Amino acid sequence: MSVAAITTAGLRKVFGERPAVKGLTLQVQPGEVFGFLGPNGAGKTTSIKMLLGLVSPTSGTAELLGKPIGDRQALARIGFLPEHFRFQDWLTAAEFLRLHGELLGMPAHDLAGRQAELLERVGLSEFRDKLLRTFSKGMLQRIGLAQALLNRPELVFLDEPTSGLDPVGRRLVRDLIRELRQQGTCVFLNSHLLSEIEVTCDRVAFIRHGEVIKVLEMAALEQNLSIVNIRAAGLTPEMLGGLARWSSQVQPDGEHLTMTIRSEADLPEINRYLVESGAAVYAIVPNRLSLEDIFIETVGKDGGL
Repeated sequence: MSVAAITTAGLRKVFGERPAVKGLTLQVQPGEVFGFLGPNGAGKTTSIKMLLGLVSPTSGTAELLGKPIGDRQALARIGFLPEHFRFQDWLTAAEFLRLHGELLGMPAHDLAGRQAELLERVGLSEFRDKLLRTFSKGMLQRIGLAQALLNRPELVFLDEPTSGLDPVGRRLVRDLIRELRQQGTCVFLNSHLLSEIEVTCDRVAFIRHGEVIKVLEMAALEQNLSIVNIRAAGLTPEMLGGLARWSSQVQPDGEHLTMTIRSEADLPEINRYLVESGAAVYAIVPNRLSLEDIFIETVGKDGGL
């Protein structure tokens, strides 16, 4: 069996008396695109910094590519685009990539070819000799992405990679992530743009207060997972309990109830069950579940984005 790209067990970080990450436990497989979701202040960036050895954990363990966090051999096989980057803006785009390639210990002949390839891929070839201080935020985001891919990494951390990008830039990032997946590269993606996560990721983890509270296979959204709103009179606790055979999440509110079901094919049977149990059913309205729905349902309406 291949070694997991990321493994953590009870990873914890406390600043003073405030726990930023309470106990992160997850496993990310090679070649998958893994989304990391949570409200502001949930500990996402601190978690990434611990995994990359930029912040020391208070307790717990973690491995990247089968090596303990901070292992130099593992770090040489990892790429990283931080959310708040500060690049050497007195360098040109080509000089910037050459500097980072040299820091990675890349051979000169390989670096020159890789530099040209990535500048072309992120649409910056014509700006290779322009100073970074003249770049827009979107252009800096693109050169940062090129920097993260210089060493042909096996694992890439992208922290808000589409921040500041226009629709063309966001599509470029999506296409690059798909290419990385096809090449067997694992991508760990932190983004507030749920629409980007929904069309890009294989799995997502929802975290709150630095703990994983739910891991979702994105294929579930393609299997017609739906929220059903039902209006019916005469609902009893026994009836609501009986609905558990179709849903583990039944939320009653007077004559209204909401439940999550796997397939809309269950609706006739649900209606039949309620009527035969004595309820008067006035309406059953299914709505396909979106990632935003699941986010709010999981982290709470006050979670925020």
